[in-house]
Amino acid sequence: MLSNKGKVIERLLQGAFICRTSDEEGWRFLKNPANREQVDDYLATLNRSVAAVGGSSEAEVFYCAWRQLGEAERRVVGQQFRDMCNALTPLVEWLLLVQEAGAQDAPLTEGSPIRLNELQSIVEDTPAFREQLARISHYRLFGSTSASVDAQIKQVFKRLCELGYLLRPNPEKQIYIGTGKLDYLYEVIRFIDEAEGLALEERAELASQGSLL
Repeated sequence: MLSNKGKVIERLLQGAFICRTSDEEGWRFLKNPANREQVDDYLATLNRSVAAVGGSSEAEVFYCAWRQLGEAERRVVGQQFRDMCNALTPLVEWLLLVQEAGAQDAPLTEGSPIRLNELQSIVEDTPAFREQLARISHYRLFGSTSASVDAQIKQVFKRLCELGYLLRPNPEKQIYIGTGKLDYLYEVIRFIDEAEGLALEERAELASQGSLL
């Protein structure tokens, strides 16, 4: 049987984002500097390290990163980055839809609950939100082919769980929880936005108004 340290290392190497919501036991283990150093020492033998969103002292999300990039590692990282970039527009549009439909001041983050039925009712009652959801759900990332709001929204939430951005703690209830991968997504958006001046949030808002196709 794997020790707690072994489980954490295995999850990190599998590409997991460990936060309080997705894995509280693993998260608490990594919040301890001595434990994190042990994991980091082991990962160093594989040219990996423990990375964190927010810095090691106040980190709320931990994941695995490369220490040094050779040609093979650059190809892997490059493909992962391209995949993330291709997913940015549908993900940002979805986040904006959730924020606008819920009349929320702050974006969805780790630990935030979403009640699918409540969101669905608001979307169904608002033509602009129905149009936004239809467009978002038909992106390749989500892959819906349905014209039904019910099928569209359930497909989007299903894919977000598969991608690790949401968790559904109780399969009997339509309540979802945001994971730390959302916080990592915001870091990626900020990095790209600052490096390239892409103004991704503004572009997504224009897209939600039908101005960006």
